Amino acid sequence: MRALFTSLVLMAGFIPAASHAAAETLKLDESVEINANADTVWANVSNFGDLGLWHPAIKTTHILSGTPNLPGAIRLLTLQDNSQVKEELLTFSPAQKTFSYKILDGVLPVSNYRSTISVKAISATKSKVSWSGDFKRKDLSDKPVANQTDDDAIKTMTVVYRSGLDNLKKISEGR
Repeated sequence: MRALFTSLVLMAGFIPAASHAAAETLKLDESVEINANADTVWANVSNFGDLGLWHPAIKTTHILSGTPNLPGAIRLLTLQDNSQVKEELLTFSPAQKTFSYKILDGVLPVSNYRSTISVKAISATKSKVSWSGDFKRKDLSDKPVANQTDDDAIKTMTVVYRSGLDNLKKISEGR
């Protein structure tokens, strides 16, 4: 009986540790169909050195190191409210019309963020842009602080993606 009691006490000590699961990886996929050919859309979206060309939340983009469309380039985005986000280009393929990047540091309520933007031709005059990302909430603790929960991360990044894609559509369609 004493051995059973000791085993239960020892096991109970491990239960809280096991219940502290790591923050889950969140996924977001948004897309937009654009009435413009894929080359035109790619020309608008592909300059890693100037996200402000098509994203309304960006005031300025500065390349801190590297060459704008070569993997390893690091850019500093200044948002309209003057907060900043630092990102690194991971892949860039004009032939595939796709690039991937990660956030190194910044004000967004995410961590371990990696994202891909791609342009696909639907027809000679229509294309589809997809923006997908994998990330975790910024506060990885079991009880995240306000504005850094899973819901906050998803809601914020959905607004970022939608506002960018919607504006890219307007620009690419010449509106």
